Amino acid sequence: MMQKDYIEDLSKHVGQEVTLRGWLYNKRSSGKIQFLILRDGTGLCQCVVMKNAVDAEMYALASSLAQESTVAITGKVQEAKGKAPGDVELFVSKIEAISTATDYPITPKEHGVEYLMEHRHLWLRSSRPWATMRVRDTIIHAIRDFFHNRGFLCFDAPILTPNAAEGTSTLFETEYFDEGMAYLSQSGQLYGEAGAMAFGKVYVFGPTFRAERSKTKRHLNEFWMVEPEVAFLDLEGDMELAEDFVHEVIGRVLKEREAELAILDDGTGTLKARCEKVLKPFMRMHYDEAAKILDKYWDEKLASGEELPPTFKRFEYGDDFGAYDEVALTSLYDQPVIVHHYPASVKAFYMKRDPNEPDKALAMDVLFPEFGEIIGGSVREDSLDVLLKRLEEHNLPQSIFEWYLDLRRYGSVPHAGFGLGLERLVMWVCGLEHIREAIPFPRTLTRIWP
Repeated sequence: MMQKDYIEDLSKHVGQEVTLRGWLYNKRSSGKIQFLILRDGTGLCQCVVMKNAVDAEMYALASSLAQESTVAITGKVQEAKGKAPGDVELFVSKIEAISTATDYPITPKEHGVEYLMEHRHLWLRSSRPWATMRVRDTIIHAIRDFFHNRGFLCFDAPILTPNAAEGTSTLFETEYFDEGMAYLSQSGQLYGEAGAMAFGKVYVFGPTFRAERSKTKRHLNEFWMVEPEVAFLDLEGDMELAEDFVHEVIGRVLKEREAELAILDDGTGTLKARCEKVLKPFMRMHYDEAAKILDKYWDEKLASGEELPPTFKRFEYGDDFGAYDEVALTSLYDQPVIVHHYPASVKAFYMKRDPNEPDKALAMDVLFPEFGEIIGGSVREDSLDVLLKRLEEHNLPQSIFEWYLDLRRYGSVPHAGFGLGLERLVMWVCGLEHIREAIPFPRTLTRIWP
């Protein structure tokens, strides 16, 4: 029978009898009363089984149920403000066992992260990953709604590609019949540019893959990325679009997932308060200004004798920012920072250079407090001759980019876009220690199971 009554809707049914179907999350007893905590995927409900309200056989059944056994529980919904999840509870009149579970691997005691990752298929049922995935779902819907409401076309890029967006050193490769090598996509951007030339403004949203041998807390080898691409857009417009985008998406989380954020920060309100600081306009600064701030910051840190991590590398002008630099820069502010005009030498071949500062790319990154880069974007090079030169400088073969070069041969226009890694945003919003918790089944350098 299809489920009709859900825990998340119980507040609408106070005084009514309902039947819940779900899994036993936890239980406790107090004298002649048993409290069964039921979960059905939409939330938790405290089901009160009173010995004098059910027969002996049903009371014994309630006592015998093990963690994660599946049951159907019928009872009357009553208010329980401050006493039970959702401020309501169910006074039980009937219990039906659907399936029993024994020796569930994830008990209420503490487990190590590696153990939990080995049991990720079950760990997803626990409160923190449950709350994280619900926040993730809201972020995904908010992303799609943001672009749909602004007239963007969802434009699906292929996962198997004949060429790389930024070189082949970090690509997973496979033989593709008689066509030679194919690669798992590291970005849908190049295809997004084709979409922008056909539809004006599009966004690509799908899985991407990076064969990086990285073990940092911010890297996955498989993740989801959203990449808008817009014809006739300049750097200023690109920054404004990114700013509006993250502000609206995080606003949606605040509106719809306050309860989940409370679970993730143990009711302290810190995650909600941090998200509320994502206000427009964001602080913006030229790379040169950011470089001066970082020089001063690290000078003071080193002079103070503060011990820095063994992997720390001192920033030098002309470098791209490392993770330590991004976190250091954003630690000085309570809101996101947009850094623009990075050195062209550290950016991808497709990024257009500023004609007024030829050594700088018309590129920008959105950095979040306590985290670092959330968004990276740029104006794309629209000149065929210049793009051919850039391919040569980056030692990339022209032959596999001929289709991409056609976009400059036939009706080239100024255009820009950016990319946001979904899991990085989920990680920041949820206050997660490691990005592997921001996706249902993470793929990392050392994990491909389950």
